[in-house]
Amino acid sequence: MVLPRANQPGLRAGTRHLPELAKSEADLNRNFPRTGADGEALTDIGRAIWNLVRKHEPDWVIDLHEGYHFHQINSKSVGSTILASRTGTQVTKPAVPGMLAVVNATIEDGRKHFVPLQGTANGSLARAAAERLGAGALILETTTREQPLSLRTRQHRLMVRALFRHLGMVGPKAPTMTRPRGDDRTLRVALYDSGGVGGSGPRNVQEVMKTIPRSLTWRIGPSDIREGVLAHFEVVIFPGGSGSKQAAALGIEGRQQVRTFVERGGGFVGICAGAYLAAANYKWSLKIGDYKTFCEAREIPEVGRKSMWYRGPSATVTMELTDEGRRILGKQTGPFPVRYHNGPIVSPANLSSLPDYQVLAWFRSEVAHYEPQKGTMVNTPAIITGAFGKGRVLSISPHPESSRDLRSMVARAIQWAAGN
Repeated sequence: MVLPRANQPGLRAGTRHLPELAKSEADLNRNFPRTGADGEALTDIGRAIWNLVRKHEPDWVIDLHEGYHFHQINSKSVGSTILASRTGTQVTKPAVPGMLAVVNATIEDGRKHFVPLQGTANGSLARAAAERLGAGALILETTTREQPLSLRTRQHRLMVRALFRHLGMVGPKAPTMTRPRGDDRTLRVALYDSGGVGGSGPRNVQEVMKTIPRSLTWRIGPSDIREGVLAHFEVVIFPGGSGSKQAAALGIEGRQQVRTFVERGGGFVGICAGAYLAAANYKWSLKIGDYKTFCEAREIPEVGRKSMWYRGPSATVTMELTDEGRRILGKQTGPFPVRYHNGPIVSPANLSSLPDYQVLAWFRSEVAHYEPQKGTMVNTPAIITGAFGKGRVLSISPHPESSRDLRSMVARAIQWAAGN
């Protein structure tokens, strides 16, 4: 039995606490029956969860949490630990070493390895379940610090899967990710948020996804992709950051998985760095779009040799949709402003193995940091699309997803990439 969102008011308010409650009741994981006390759970949510647990009398209770730092680096935080309730140690002790071994095998930095801790807080769900129900109770704490959501959820899944294997509930070939929920009408979108992704890109894309009815967005990372999880989705999105770093994080196998996914009919949406990733002119790029980028190095007087991809800090430029762009992205006419931050300036690569791209929007103004860049951006493609095998590739140079007024345009782009 899975309770995926225990504190929904807190999630909506962006806090770990129960909002609008007194400090003594605000921490949900201190609301459960306490050691040696006669009282039951506190607050409506605490009582509802505790009544559910008592009703089903589970043999095991696994509580998924996150700490703010790595315990081995900052002992004040319990991040990257497995906490066992002392009352149930005899039950949990045989399972924990295998859980630690599986997750730590994926972590290169030994200081960030998960470690076991004994003792859970008085008033926590795990402690109450161990003391009052005799359950094997563990709290699995990942670390939020400088780690993408896809990695943290993967670590949780790895540890839970290891426990299931210990209990004989799954076999050795059980996947780390199963098909996300939903029915055949649900648009399932994989959002890459790991190596090479920067800033608020994933968060902005998720705001876009909230506007698409019957859609589900799942954060994924390189290890997930290499294991073939894209088969569970209709579209994959690579947001801004660094295209070369995204490619490096994916590795050869991961890049091939993305190519195969699109070739077999999946949709690809690349925004800024993601558009670089899809290009055809780099050793590391996916080569799923028949375009090259203006990136060669030029000698700048009194400065030295500089690459032409860099055009300075984030700026506003104007963009105009083509007739086909209005059909796919919306009926906005005339030039309109959009945020730009060193996205690719593209031109045809003319590869015989790829079909020509189609322009959905043009840049109508430009930014330039070096003299040779002046005049090279105006009236070049801002958004293009093309086919790769059975799939659709949509490459967006600027950042419309960061503007509230343009998010409906990005939503239409994602749905189009899915074949809708």
